[in-house]
Amino acid sequence: MSMLAADPDVIRIGNCSGFYGDRLGAMREMLEGGQLDVLTGDYLAELTMLILGRDRMKDPGLGYAKTFVTQIKDCLGLALERGVRIVTNAGGLNPAGLAEKLRKVVADLGLDARIAYVEGDDLLGRTDELGLGAPLTANAYLGAWGIATCLESGADIVVTGRVTDASVVVGPAAAHFGWGRTDYDALAGAVVAGHVIECGTQATGGNFAFFTELADLGRPGFPIAEIRRDGSSVVTKHDGTGGAVTVDTVAAQLMYEIQGARYAGPDVTARLDTVELAPVGPDRVLISGVTGEAPPPRLKVSLNTLGGFRNEMEFILTGLDIEAKAALARRQLESWLPERPAELEWTLARLDRPDAETEEQASALLRCVVRDPDPNKVGRAFSGVAVELALASYPGCSFTSVPGNGAPYGVYRPGYVDAAEVPHIAVLPDGSRVQIAASEQTRALQDVETPELPEPLPAKEFRRVPLGAIALARSGDKGGDANVGVWVRTEEQWRWLAHALTVERLKELLPETRSLTVTRHALPNLRAVNFIISGLLGAGVAYQARFDPQAKGLGEWLRSRHIDIPLELLP
Repeated sequence: MSMLAADPDVIRIGNCSGFYGDRLGAMREMLEGGQLDVLTGDYLAELTMLILGRDRMKDPGLGYAKTFVTQIKDCLGLALERGVRIVTNAGGLNPAGLAEKLRKVVADLGLDARIAYVEGDDLLGRTDELGLGAPLTANAYLGAWGIATCLESGADIVVTGRVTDASVVVGPAAAHFGWGRTDYDALAGAVVAGHVIECGTQATGGNFAFFTELADLGRPGFPIAEIRRDGSSVVTKHDGTGGAVTVDTVAAQLMYEIQGARYAGPDVTARLDTVELAPVGPDRVLISGVTGEAPPPRLKVSLNTLGGFRNEMEFILTGLDIEAKAALARRQLESWLPERPAELEWTLARLDRPDAETEEQASALLRCVVRDPDPNKVGRAFSGVAVELALASYPGCSFTSVPGNGAPYGVYRPGYVDAAEVPHIAVLPDGSRVQIAASEQTRALQDVETPELPEPLPAKEFRRVPLGAIALARSGDKGGDANVGVWVRTEEQWRWLAHALTVERLKELLPETRSLTVTRHALPNLRAVNFIISGLLGAGVAYQARFDPQAKGLGEWLRSRHIDIPLELLP
């Protein structure tokens, strides 16, 4: 056991990054804003791994989040002065390279900091052996024990490659409290805390459905998890920062990018159906009651491949006969192309309105997206032909951009390998290497039994209003799938929602999902239902299958749809 905090029963872990490109000044804000024991940062996402893979193709010495280096140059002295350890997955595809870069930064600053890193997740050289195909990147999701080992060795900074987002929080908690590999409830509690703070300000009011209720959303503060020895935690933020921490802002992040009631990881499977939330003070929410189970026997692998080249042109259609104008443009473009690309998709966005007071309000957008392995077929051979229609097509023909060449696009898919096949290595500050064993106890992942739902709410009077009149939502991407979680605030509202918002009703409200497989999971403790919409995002975010490629706005679209709600439930 390695004490990382003065309090033996609580460790205070903050977050300063939710993605590669997040607020650059957040590390300093968190270090200056109040007391912390550990500061974490999440820089990786499925799309980020593709970006870093392309960086590494240009320069084998890259492949890590360069902005983290900038932050360390600015803040390392302050972190050391305050005794704050830093744990991050900014190593991306090259944690050893980032560690070496940080050592140079430390030397240049004239400071004394111990750097450790975790590696083993990169399976690119073994993809044939493991049956993973021939991707550009192949990274298994490691867990928290390598991080814990690095911290126990006295590391001031620990950088990793692809670990689960919550692992940067679980590792410090496990090291501080001396948890064992089978302390599943405590580990699961830390996983939930890590999941809540991993996306930064999404836990403090960012992307929050009822944002108009928040007094100060100008510059939300980043979140903090005060994790206790039993795995329970209090989510909070530094005093005087913007945003808010409420039961609903925490629930919103809990619902983000999840699937069923079992939240699987390499160290533990957390039961989200056991999570209990309660306010315990201003900007303080208690997470308790979380139970855990042995992890599944296989690790998930993030696989990114360059799928080919992509281009798009967007036509502006104004005024009358919008459908006929769109049909003419489509017919002309497809017949004028010298070669048809492998994929050619049209989308007409009817943003126009009758008798509009401005030209923009009178206009619709017709988007044509093309993809092909051959960049020439989607380059000027496509976009140049589109522009050639300018004087030969529908009245008022114009475009939102000039013609351009196609750009490469990525395809994401998950893979799975036996945990014992994946090395997990902690490289300590003195250079020694510690092999982290896979979990000895495992449990195959299965859906939980359908939970008992409350009795339906008897109601006689209804009003047709937006679902968002009483319901909150949060949505996101999981590879080619999307999730949308919906929850309400009162037991009476839950009695209605649990029975009203079925898979069939969701498909009615979101017609784009009608041909897709949709799965619903109920979480009564959170008064929530979570939907997994399989295939909505095609081959992942980099594929850009729809105009909202990460499904960020899917929940807000659902909230805007009208549905019959019992009159007694409305504000």
